[in-house]
Amino acid sequence: MGARVAVAGASGYAGGELLRLLAGHPDLEIGPLSAGSSAGKPVTAVHPQLTGLPVLDTAVFAGTDPGLLAGADLLFMALPHGESAKLAASLPGQLKVVDLGADFRLADAAAWAQYYPTPYAGHWTYGLPELPDAREAIKASATVASPGCYATASILALAPLLAAGLAEPADIVIVAASGTSGAGRSPRPDLLATEVMGSMSAYQVGGTHRHTPEIEQSLFNAERVGVSAPAPVTLSFTPTLAPMARGILATCTARSDATAGELRGALAAAYETEPFVHLLPEGRWPATAATFGSNAAHLQVAADGHAGRAVVICALDNLVKGAAGQAIQNANLMLGLPEGAGLTRSGVAP
Repeated sequence: MGARVAVAGASGYAGGELLRLLAGHPDLEIGPLSAGSSAGKPVTAVHPQLTGLPVLDTAVFAGTDPGLLAGADLLFMALPHGESAKLAASLPGQLKVVDLGADFRLADAAAWAQYYPTPYAGHWTYGLPELPDAREAIKASATVASPGCYATASILALAPLLAAGLAEPADIVIVAASGTSGAGRSPRPDLLATEVMGSMSAYQVGGTHRHTPEIEQSLFNAERVGVSAPAPVTLSFTPTLAPMARGILATCTARSDATAGELRGALAAAYETEPFVHLLPEGRWPATAATFGSNAAHLQVAADGHAGRAVVICALDNLVKGAAGQAIQNANLMLGLPEGAGLTRSGVAP
């Protein structure tokens, strides 16, 4: 038997993806599963894609009882923003926890107050293993905050360039498209199929999206590792909604006079030994379909000599590398397991 893990918020899209991956994990045993409005319902009634998995076929969602969840070796919190902090306050200090929400991602209380309506709850170890020195910090931590999906794609694309001094930190522009599952499972009129099919739309334009301070924080920390006098990071982030169920495609640009070879060299050096981050061969551009169902991120880079900018494209699955898969990657490190256990770097196509 492996380590026993619990999931709070297991009825959502990220929660369902956690269950799918955990059911095939060689070293983890699924323990208590809690849900809010779905408490008392069979797991496979909410997640019919999990039918046929013996560990889940007879499972029923419980209410969110801290005492029940605390009986596990590790807890995944896949709750709406603002709810993780409330639950965490009721948990024993020795319990290992991975939070998929935003509650503990930001180190700056003022940045939190600017973007979130709930009180600042503090800062946990940031769980993006591919960042410099991140793995050792995650391994040593009992509480880890997994990054957001947009943030993961943007940081993976730009962090190596800032660390190498190849991009101007004060002039970063990111335009990223997400599938509708990134908005969660709660019904909303603007997410109806009739509203989304055949259409793309921007939202939270003008620096108001909550991932903005998270991306700036992580890029500044990455820059600080490689540059003796790091400058503040300022970015313009525009999210868009794409007519697809899942996926992130982030187009990340920064002022730069570096050559294409220098940009590619920085990304290659940063990710040459990473199991889940792939710099594609020259001439091939990332596509969300290629990462569907996997914990992989696909990158490509170009030097725009006309505009004097570096351009990095990143594609990933927002529910896997952008949520559940990355949370399991962090949990593996925290529990002393092989980092890639239960995860795949290969997508499903078509």
